[in-house]
Amino acid sequence: MEELRRIIPGASFTLLAAGEVFLMNCALEQAEALEAVHREEPIFLRHIQPVDRTMDIDGSATDLQGLADMIRNARLSFEEKRTAVHIRRNAHTSFHYSASDTKALLDAVLEELGAEPVVQGPEIIISIYAAGDKLYVGFGTPKEMLSDWPGGAIRFQREEGQVSRAKFKLLEAEIAFGLRYADYRHALDVGAAPGGWTSLLLERGLRVTAIDPAEMHPSLLVSPVLTHIKRNAAEAKLPKEAFDLLVCDMSWSPMLMSKLVLDLRSSLAPGATAVVTVKLMHRKPMQTIREVKERLGTAFIVLKAKQLFHNREEITLYLRSKE
Repeated sequence: MEELRRIIPGASFTLLAAGEVFLMNCALEQAEALEAVHREEPIFLRHIQPVDRTMDIDGSATDLQGLADMIRNARLSFEEKRTAVHIRRNAHTSFHYSASDTKALLDAVLEELGAEPVVQGPEIIISIYAAGDKLYVGFGTPKEMLSDWPGGAIRFQREEGQVSRAKFKLLEAEIAFGLRYADYRHALDVGAAPGGWTSLLLERGLRVTAIDPAEMHPSLLVSPVLTHIKRNAAEAKLPKEAFDLLVCDMSWSPMLMSKLVLDLRSSLAPGATAVVTVKLMHRKPMQTIREVKERLGTAFIVLKAKQLFHNREEITLYLRSKE
């Protein structure tokens, strides 16, 4: 909300789900507000749903029928388009229908209207949020909504033998920043143990140098393209300009992490990519983020900063080393 107030002066907010979902009102037209958000995308906003329609609900069977009629009346938005239906709700809503039942009905309506109901790769999304005695309904493209996942909550299925859930953060970063790890050659994973991020990079076909005094997961050590340097990163001797990708997910203070990444700059090739998490340990997260970006900005171009769904008290930075 603090970020949005800076982007859209005068914006006001009503909480719909504490700490998760809020309704924003502002003096701008919807298109102007969306343009402002996209021009200066907030770090802590993963999803934005336009509110094109609102509907009163009372918990009866007429709620679902009324929603179906609302979609029929907006048919020009969906005709001949790949259309996804996203349904979310807070704990106190009168809307008692499950997401699967609601989607099944609306998918049938979309087919009736000549649209193609899809789960992945939609051209347009019908996003529905149920809160109290109202439904908030919005239509938009994945780009306009910042994500093609409901509420921006990207979910991955845990795999058998997975080293750690930290892997999900790096997977989400690949999507959020438009990366393809397979396009890189040699990665440096700082603070790698037990190896959640290393495992993903190995799966993508990279050579990986992992630095951590702790043990790596035994399943990774059999890889012929993994080098484990078992010491602190500050003590490691690394070749010059050897790595085109650096990843770092260490539980260090933001300033110590920044110093470490800057000290490793000479081991990165010109124009190398870096994906780094910043732990928000203090009460002034925006000030911390600003200071970290300024410090890293002496050697890197800060391309994007985002709190991902799989981040907790942290954000992820997408950087490119200056040539």
